[in-house]
Amino acid sequence: MSATAPALKIREPSYINAAYTAKSWLLTTDHKRIGLLYMVAITFFFFVGGLAATVVRLELLTPQGDLVLPETYNKLFTVHGVIMVFFFLIPSIPTTLGNFLVPIMIGARDMAFPRLNLASWYIFMVGALFAIVALIGGGVDTGWTFYTPYSTGFSNTQVIPMAIGILIAGFSSIFTGLNIIITVHKMRAPGMTWFRLPLFIWSMYATSLIMVLATPVLAMTLVLIAVERTFHVGIFDPALGGDPLLFQHLFWFYSHPAVYIMILPGMAVVSELITCFSRKPIFGYKFIAFSSIAIAVFGFLVWGHHMFVSGQSIYSSLIFSSISFAVAIPSAIKVFNWTATLYKGSISWDTPMLYALGFIGLFTIGGLTGLFLATLPVDVHVTDTYFVVAHFHYIMVGSAVLAYLGGIHFWWPKISGRMYPEWWGKVSAITIFLGFNLTFFPQFIAGYQGMPRRYYAYAPEYQVMNVLSTAGASILAIGYVLPLIYLIWSMREGEVASDNPWGATGLEWQTESPPPTFNFAETPIVTAEPYQYNPDGTFTPQTTLSVRQIKKEVAA
Repeated sequence: MSATAPALKIREPSYINAAYTAKSWLLTTDHKRIGLLYMVAITFFFFVGGLAATVVRLELLTPQGDLVLPETYNKLFTVHGVIMVFFFLIPSIPTTLGNFLVPIMIGARDMAFPRLNLASWYIFMVGALFAIVALIGGGVDTGWTFYTPYSTGFSNTQVIPMAIGILIAGFSSIFTGLNIIITVHKMRAPGMTWFRLPLFIWSMYATSLIMVLATPVLAMTLVLIAVERTFHVGIFDPALGGDPLLFQHLFWFYSHPAVYIMILPGMAVVSELITCFSRKPIFGYKFIAFSSIAIAVFGFLVWGHHMFVSGQSIYSSLIFSSISFAVAIPSAIKVFNWTATLYKGSISWDTPMLYALGFIGLFTIGGLTGLFLATLPVDVHVTDTYFVVAHFHYIMVGSAVLAYLGGIHFWWPKISGRMYPEWWGKVSAITIFLGFNLTFFPQFIAGYQGMPRRYYAYAPEYQVMNVLSTAGASILAIGYVLPLIYLIWSMREGEVASDNPWGATGLEWQTESPPPTFNFAETPIVTAEPYQYNPDGTFTPQTTLSVRQIKKEVAA
């Protein structure tokens, strides 16, 4: 059975209705509104982290340290790293789009544990408060990795308050992951089998497994830092009989899987965008689904490739190098299948599609340079240089942020009930892509030539690359600010959206825009596979009947 997009329904978007008071938001158990609360919070932290990065880039315009003091510079790149990793990138898609979409996509009324869902937001905000207190109280200068023994004995900055903030925020991550896992297992609509799940759900499920299993390791590590720093117990500091390599093993055992907490949700978004805007069924659905689980599993086995120059056994390094190459296979499967889906597709160049294509480009560059860093001799050469900085940002910032913005633009009509100005959306997507490449690609060159990262001053021969990077960062900043402006504007002034403006197949597009409190007037029955698109614009939605309609037909 084929269908086209439903007719336009004019209504006032409920999320901006004045009847919704601050109290109703702060006490809500509606998963959609909790997702929006997270969205506001992480947007604030995104711009805080971006502001710190802006000052860093301005400092690096010239080889001499002439803008801020060396101590301030150390605090700036630490603030940038800590805020962006722990308070933006890790929670970005799981807590915002994940919260908003997971129940609707599987035909559920809400998350499995609505009150726990709200509690997780409050826990995140308490952790964020500790981080802000640490910044106001003098900041942290250890880098976002908190490497010992510097963080446990030599730094005189606010290490413990910041560690407490990250520890508390970690519990929010665990609760969110737990909620998603149980929701997917227990609350799927009738007919929603595992292989009828949207690929977004597969990736969010794999991400949640990592969040639940890996985050406690980080929590224990941060507690040990606080114990050693406060009570001088010999855990990591060799002067006290500790082992700094133990810290690195514990930290990277969490932090490498955390890379996939940041990127797997982005892959989830891109899978949805590519198939919708190419008007073709996704190529190799099961391969993409299982590759998400494979990435989650392999992610726990490669932490040692961050430690090739740390003094770990050469045999361990060889094993970690080999597994690091293996983890590239499921990622490559996704890129191949996205490309195959695009082949001979009826491609629409809408804003979400531009973001998705930008993601594929940046992720491919980031992934290929990751293989460089998995190669022992090359990694020894470029360790602690700007090559590593560029690789990390291509994956974590370029790819993850482009996917996040692509998802926001794709589901914005469903979230707000309004359309954004398409022309400005395209300008922002292109601006971000160009600005990002101008910012970070020169850093590959500077890093390979030997420019170390985290240096306050640098040799004059690297200035040209740094000037290019700072110019690119200026363009990138404009690209990031534009969506904030026109999306807020669209909430009142944008054209009223239909229930399914993109002609998409998922359950979320078969309900109102914005969705009612419990998502569906009647429990949907899933009757079709996902992603049944046709080049002529027609499609088969995943549901055509509700439970109540089925009962009426049986009774008749």
